[in-house]
Amino acid sequence: MTPPVHVIGASGRSGLALCRALRADGVAVVPVVRDAAKWRAVGTGEAARVADLGDPAALRNALGDAARVASCAHARHTPAILAAAPPAARLVLLGSTRRFTRWPDAHGTGVLTGEAALLASGRSGVMLHPTMIYGAQGEDNVQRLAAVLRRLPVVPLPGGGRSLVQPIHQDDVTSCVRAALAISWQEPHALVIAGPTPLPYADFVRAVAEAAGQRPPRIVPVPAWVLRLAAPLTVLPGLPRVRGDEIRRLLEDKAFAIGPMIATLGVQPVALKEGLARTFSR
Repeated sequence: MTPPVHVIGASGRSGLALCRALRADGVAVVPVVRDAAKWRAVGTGEAARVADLGDPAALRNALGDAARVASCAHARHTPAILAAAPPAARLVLLGSTRRFTRWPDAHGTGVLTGEAALLASGRSGVMLHPTMIYGAQGEDNVQRLAAVLRRLPVVPLPGGGRSLVQPIHQDDVTSCVRAALAISWQEPHALVIAGPTPLPYADFVRAVAEAAGQRPPRIVPVPAWVLRLAAPLTVLPGLPRVRGDEIRRLLEDKAFAIGPMIATLGVQPVALKEGLARTFSR
């Protein structure tokens, strides 16, 4: 009998998508959430176990009988999960390619800390590092960008948006987690998961506009320092919030080889055009 999957962060975007996919395949799920009321509002019917990741005793109780653990919580919580999960449990944790940024922030540093903890643990499992995830219910990457494009006649981008991005659809993230749960990892691993092909951010913007049924935007190159100075203005009504550190990260390429992902997990990611069509048809 296939053991259930304890899903940490089950009420979040990736966690909920995973729970729905597992349930559709008849795999038992044990949701582990911080807010039981939120799970009752959005969940897939299973009774949740409530545990704050900052509460070691509650987390041990929630994971005490776990054979397979999938964590969709921030990777900084990896040490707590390692301490709470049974030694024989198989672990699949979500990290982020933010770990590779040249401008570390709290998010990226937390991912690095979590990855280091897993790799030093000797435990059976993997940390999957997705690129920008789009296509989940309630996600704010593509949808937020589409909102900007509806309101602005031009899109100012540092360097004209030449830096590369390689977004991955939520369906592929879910498939990767499910595939990783089926692997008997002999030691801890870390693996990047990404979309099929990197493309300039400007082309990504145009693809989002097309998928959202909008006119192709006019993209204007603007120095990054100017955009960072203007970032506080995005608190104005009608404009989504854009932070200065987000602008700076638009200057670095986020392109990754996906051969290891395909070879290890057997997941061939969908093309951006198909993924955006799914996103805007929901």
